[in-house]
Amino acid sequence: MAVRMRPPATGTTSAPGVGAVAGWVDGRPIPRERLERRIADLRNGPFRATLPVPGSSEDRQLARWLTQVILTEALCEAVASELELDPVEAEPFEGVAAVELGSINTAAYNGNPWVRAVFEHVTSAVGAPAEWRSFVPAERSPQYLIRHRLFPDRSSAHRATPDALDPLGPASLESLPAAIAEALQRHPHGTLVGPVQDALGWHVAIATPAARAAATQSPPVPAEATIHPEARGAAFQSAPRSPLSPTCDASTSAEQATTASHPDRSGTTLLDAARRRAFARWLDEMRAKKVELVPGLEHPGDPRQPDNHHKH
Repeated sequence: MAVRMRPPATGTTSAPGVGAVAGWVDGRPIPRERLERRIADLRNGPFRATLPVPGSSEDRQLARWLTQVILTEALCEAVASELELDPVEAEPFEGVAAVELGSINTAAYNGNPWVRAVFEHVTSAVGAPAEWRSFVPAERSPQYLIRHRLFPDRSSAHRATPDALDPLGPASLESLPAAIAEALQRHPHGTLVGPVQDALGWHVAIATPAARAAATQSPPVPAEATIHPEARGAAFQSAPRSPLSPTCDASTSAEQATTASHPDRSGTTLLDAARRRAFARWLDEMRAKKVELVPGLEHPGDPRQPDNHHKH
């Protein structure tokens, strides 16, 4: 059983025997060295060229984003230890599933077996709400080859090119957040659409009918071609879910999921979507109760921190 330490005073950035901290989880200090090591691994890794310039606003946002991932991992590690759960190996969330869960939660899930263990425990009894099924169309929705990316601000979204978007593979427009799906429907197929803003951030996307792509012999991009969010510095490429609006995430649109009996080609079902929504909400509640952030490492989506601003 984990022993809960005395809660830190608001703004406390160090702890006896630990030194500088990245944050606190249930009163336990999480060493800042863990964050520094994660950043060093990224800067020495194969995607270092995609990372922001050290010392820049985007670099500070990356550190904030990684901090939320690390604190989420530490939270789940503590819960898994308390419940004596076994580590879980599973396929990573990608594409639409990753958008539904949110970039921070997805990075924690994909990179940590204890997060996956807690996901299985928390969502083991979750079922798809019966009212969701009223949104399911009688026939399968048209399939598109979709490229999409979520940006934290309008200026970076406005500079996006088709090559900068992530391939989601064959999917229906209904699988996307409603704002960008509606915008894609209003524009000619195959054109760059956006930036379009919603609660998640700024969307940019392209959708080409799968049938047209096949007729022109344009090879579909496999879903596994997407890059792990953390590896490509998704702090500034994927807008984080705001702690001020915990229920505002892509999975709140039930019609974006497909039926359990007719999964789409990425394997997403109503039950899968319901489990991801339940886990995201559980994490929001647990972080609000047990996680204490420190100055300089606030949530990247917190409007009170100085680097969360739009540049026009």
